[in-house]
Amino acid sequence: MSKHPIHLTAEPLTAAGFAPFGDVIEAPAVPGIAQDIASIVPGAGGKPKVSVLFTKAGNALPLRILKMERHPLGTQAFVPMAGGRFFVVVHEPGPGVDPSRIRAFVTNGRQGTNYRPGTWHHSFIAAAQGDLFMILERGGVEPNCDFADIDSEVTVVG
Repeated sequence: MSKHPIHLTAEPLTAAGFAPFGDVIEAPAVPGIAQDIASIVPGAGGKPKVSVLFTKAGNALPLRILKMERHPLGTQAFVPMAGGRFFVVVHEPGPGVDPSRIRAFVTNGRQGTNYRPGTWHHSFIAAAQGDLFMILERGGVEPNCDFADIDSEVTVVG
């Protein structure tokens, strides 16, 4: 474990800030349709899989980051179905996780995220209990989840 703790500030989620990791899924600011706003990739031999998550618990800051995961074969998206904020902790694709390069975001309750294949991320962190989220991800028989333990003290503080 690192002698120097890393404290991350959860930035408001924006398309520009999140671009290295994937897409922000958000309704348009004015009435109408926002089309083709995320690249959903099921990968070779995969198929789109749709699930619904009903959150059991809410989370508040500070958050301790102990492990990250990635899905190398396809994308993974989380979209609030009835308003619901969540925290997003990410690291760019690569062979491993450098704790000093981890970023943290917080959604506004009307935004979803779509991780590119291979993007390291923390498992889903809902802000409140009882929220509903749609998950769009790759289905298939091939293993599609790698894990990395974080060997430094990394905390999302605000």
